Amino acid sequence: MITRQLFSASFHDLKRCRHRPGLPHATTEESFNLKHFNELGLAEPILRAVSAEGYTNPTPIQAGVIPAMIAGHDIVGIAQTGTGKTASFVLPILHKVHEIGRPPRPKSCRALILTPTRELSAQIADGIKAYGKNVRHHATVVVGGARPGPQVKAMARGLDILVATPGRLEDHMRSGAIRLDETTVVVLDEADQMLDLGFMPAIRRIMAALPKERLTALLSATMPKQIRALADDFLNNPMEISVAPASKPIERIEQSVRHMSKGEKRAALVDILKGKDVERAIIFTRTKHGANKVSQYIEDAGIPSGAIHGNKSQSQREKTLLAFRKGSVPVLVATDIAARGIDVDGVSHVVNFELPNIPEVYVHRIGRTARAGNTGIAISLCDETERGYLRDIEKLTGIVIPVEGEGPKGPDVAPEPRGQRSAGGRRNGQQQASKSRGGRRSEARKPREAGEADAQQARGQRREGGEGRKPRNANAGEAREQNNRRNNGERRRSDERPRREAGEGRGQERSDRTERGNRNDRNGRNERNERHGRNERSARRSDGEGQQRDRRFEASGENGASPRRGNKKPRNRGGVVPPRKGEGDTSSAGLARMLQNIERSQSKRENA
Repeated sequence: MITRQLFSASFHDLKRCRHRPGLPHATTEESFNLKHFNELGLAEPILRAVSAEGYTNPTPIQAGVIPAMIAGHDIVGIAQTGTGKTASFVLPILHKVHEIGRPPRPKSCRALILTPTRELSAQIADGIKAYGKNVRHHATVVVGGARPGPQVKAMARGLDILVATPGRLEDHMRSGAIRLDETTVVVLDEADQMLDLGFMPAIRRIMAALPKERLTALLSATMPKQIRALADDFLNNPMEISVAPASKPIERIEQSVRHMSKGEKRAALVDILKGKDVERAIIFTRTKHGANKVSQYIEDAGIPSGAIHGNKSQSQREKTLLAFRKGSVPVLVATDIAARGIDVDGVSHVVNFELPNIPEVYVHRIGRTARAGNTGIAISLCDETERGYLRDIEKLTGIVIPVEGEGPKGPDVAPEPRGQRSAGGRRNGQQQASKSRGGRRSEARKPREAGEADAQQARGQRREGGEGRKPRNANAGEAREQNNRRNNGERRRSDERPRREAGEGRGQERSDRTERGNRNDRNGRNERNERHGRNERSARRSDGEGQQRDRRFEASGENGASPRRGNKKPRNRGGVVPPRKGEGDTSSAGLARMLQNIERSQSKRENA
């Protein structure tokens, strides 16, 4: 019933269409003859919002995906970055919400959009707000790094569209704040990363909570073959809409690579950013720590910059992105977390300070420029350890990236394994410190290792010379005798006896000192109480606390300890439970009452 209301086609027609073999595949731009948004079948309020945003003609991916989603087909959409993939699935979802015209049920959502990053979720939410301003709808964003309370409140009334990252969505599903049994549309944006091994277990659990009869759309700029095979687990006879070869960057990006050593990269980066043609630039690094260091170096060179990566809080990331969009910070240093979630107009340059070790990420990185029909420049700085990454990128894209300046010098160097540092680095320093800390231990092991080595040598000589021949090395016999004593346990028992006696003597001495200290403390407290006239029993009984404490003693049967949470009895230590810290009464009256409680508890156990 819900599926019939969500799609213009009837349920039986939809089912027959989805399961019919040989579903058409749109693979070229010429396959889409729709030239205007008003030819896509969208509702009139949505067309007004699209026109207000300044768009009249759909992009090829929009012309292919929008009619297919309105018809109810599962979708695999592949298009270059900056070609309007977000609008291609947001517009048909808003169209169906407008057709239904009634609010959703509490704690449910009609359409679910899953994204890998918080920035991409915020970008999609902005698109929903812009295109749906004339359509009555309820939408919210559920991501990590933000307070869950407002998210729970927004989901309680029911949602038409929910934009979420997998981790936080699962948290709300486990708490019962949201359910997906009425969700009939699910979209995986940046599907290649969503179906990667890191997200795959969460995606499978979320998909299992969805109805079997649903529309599923997967969109991305890259779609490796192994990821495409995993996508078939969630799709039902999908339409594959590919308007450009997979993993091919947009043609309006001018790409180049500069070969240099690792130490020359920072100076080269500053020279690039000081160029007159640089209006707004994004610098990509592989690590979070590297992003902070590069940002600080640029700041020291007099260029305002900001860093964004996974260690930043959500508020810090939003603040940095807002400053970058407004232009107060012209340079943004980011890790690959921003390669799929930044949609900022006017980015003139993208600089790969470090080449990515995954070639598909390169396509998403440089796709932050040349958006919305503009042109852009992508410059990659490649050192001797990254030439293999460069070859992988050229093989994936099918493009030989032009070399600017001198070519590579010297042989290729294998990249450092993850966690390694150069000489004198922090990792090596830790290793040296650990060696120094373990020096005594290693020195203590040397005699034993030497004895074992002699024993092994003696065994080898005995094999060569026969069983009856004596070993040439005299130390080998001693080592063999030591091994025999160790196996029989003689040396262990002989060594443990004096050690145990010495330990018992030291333990007894410590216990005597502790007992003397406790006795002195008790005597001092008693003298102070008598000197200042603090009779705790009379003081408590005067205001009624003494009677309550007596009743608690009778109820608990313990010495000065209130009943624990959950009515759990404290562990019995020889029939006497010591008082809790701060509750022991060491006055004469308190000691008398303590003895009475102990006798009472013991009598209860005997009667029991």
